[in-house]
Amino acid sequence: MEDKTKVADIAAKPVSDGSSSSGVAASLDDLEKQHEPEVGTTVQLKRRLQSRHLQMIAIGGTIGTGLFIGSGGALATAGPAGALIAYAFVGTLVYSVMVALGEMATYIPVSGAFTAYASRFVDPSLGFAMGWIYWFSWAMTFALELTASGLIIQYWAPNLNIGIFIGVFWVVISALNFLPVNFYGEIEFYFASIKVLTVIGFIIFGICIDAGAGQHGYLGFHTWGKPGAFAPYLVENNAALAKFVGFWAVLIQAGFSYQGTELVGIAAGETANPRKTVPSAIKKTFYRILLFFVGSIFFIGLLVPYDNADLLNDTTSAASSPFVIAAELAGVKTLPGLINAVLLCVVLSAANSNVYSGSRILVGLAQEGSAPKLFARTTDTGVPYWAVAFTAVFGLLGFMNESANGGEVFDWLVNITGVAGFITWTCIGVSHIAFMRALDARGVSRDTLPYKAMWQPLFSWYGIVFNIIIILTQGFTAFMPWDTSSFFVAYISLILFVVLYVGHKLVYRTSFVKSIEADLDSGRKEVDEMYFEEVVPTSAWGRFWAWLG
Repeated sequence: MEDKTKVADIAAKPVSDGSSSSGVAASLDDLEKQHEPEVGTTVQLKRRLQSRHLQMIAIGGTIGTGLFIGSGGALATAGPAGALIAYAFVGTLVYSVMVALGEMATYIPVSGAFTAYASRFVDPSLGFAMGWIYWFSWAMTFALELTASGLIIQYWAPNLNIGIFIGVFWVVISALNFLPVNFYGEIEFYFASIKVLTVIGFIIFGICIDAGAGQHGYLGFHTWGKPGAFAPYLVENNAALAKFVGFWAVLIQAGFSYQGTELVGIAAGETANPRKTVPSAIKKTFYRILLFFVGSIFFIGLLVPYDNADLLNDTTSAASSPFVIAAELAGVKTLPGLINAVLLCVVLSAANSNVYSGSRILVGLAQEGSAPKLFARTTDTGVPYWAVAFTAVFGLLGFMNESANGGEVFDWLVNITGVAGFITWTCIGVSHIAFMRALDARGVSRDTLPYKAMWQPLFSWYGIVFNIIIILTQGFTAFMPWDTSSFFVAYISLILFVVLYVGHKLVYRTSFVKSIEADLDSGRKEVDEMYFEEVVPTSAWGRFWAWLG
């Protein structure tokens, strides 16, 4: 149920830092408690995430093992120029998705976000299929991140069983998600800060080493000349085609690395003053992509030749990170342990986000009638405890890696999640097109929206078309030569999505939503009635973190 409580006017009260323990936040909590029903009733999630939380959730959702480890495989597959172009191009697709999501999420900031938009504006069956496959991807990724945490710790203690750490971190992460959402925001704020400082530090390091601070002196663009700017991949006897295939393979891999950026849309339902904080987070997405991903890939390509053997080291620890390889080539021997510690923070942050986002998607599905209603039940502090528990249980599947046969089954389950992000991005774009048509049918000008997306509708169509192309071609290696097993591994996500959509359509006989009948009001009017006092940091430390976000 939507919370129709009007938040009363709160006297302005400056704070000494960016902390969520401000007088304003406390006042909001007090006001909420006055109207909270008994534990176990269905209520709206509480808006306790501040601007700095949302900013860092936007960053933390993007920077992960895909950048710190996966970028090494991208460099080996496509070469420095190929990888750079691929990441930059997919970055434009991500931005098209984010501005489209931002326009909808600021106008109707509800729990479950884009699954609700798909159901309201396009087709309830689309919201059902999209929501469940997206939830499944997060639930399974939770198990994957717990496994990765054990592998990373084995860097320091190789004799310890990874099952120990799967169990320990499962308990810790699950328990954290039963706390009020501002605790999640605080944890992600500091985890994301570590990631950001690490990437900025590496870029500065890369500039210094490339300019001549390392043991090999000035490097410049030497790796672009030898072994070359583009790497051949799979194809023989046709160098041009082999280089294009390498680029296309990394195009797909880059998309996997970027997945998680859309967490801003999920968090919008629990953000204070979403009309202001969500647009701010969305607008900065482009610059984060440019700096953190494209900047990192650029300097990795300058410092590490694509034929370096360590790039293809099949491990999850710092040994296969191109950040570490670059430092070792420069003669710096102290970084592997530090980078491994950062990787541990990365996977724990990802695991925390997995449970949070998966549980909120369940809330959205329940509120739209696509999941059992109990998933929408919350504690008096706004925590959807059934949704959190159900999502967290799937993390225990990480224990399947303790046996060889179980590990094979687990790999298949993880592969189902592979294309879920691309499917979600496509559905967000389709929902945005339908959203714009609904506004037009109501006679609502997009100029009146709290946030107006640029270059529409062409930008959304641009994202939709290329995301579909990537979904359809991401398993192309199964055809070179034909491999039935590889084909199903690559396309099982798409097959499952189609089965969910068609199955729901046949059972419930849903029809496409007419533009004039689309629900543009539920969840919007309630936010319009609320008043949010802006929390402004006044200390130098608080202003620094606000700037960083």
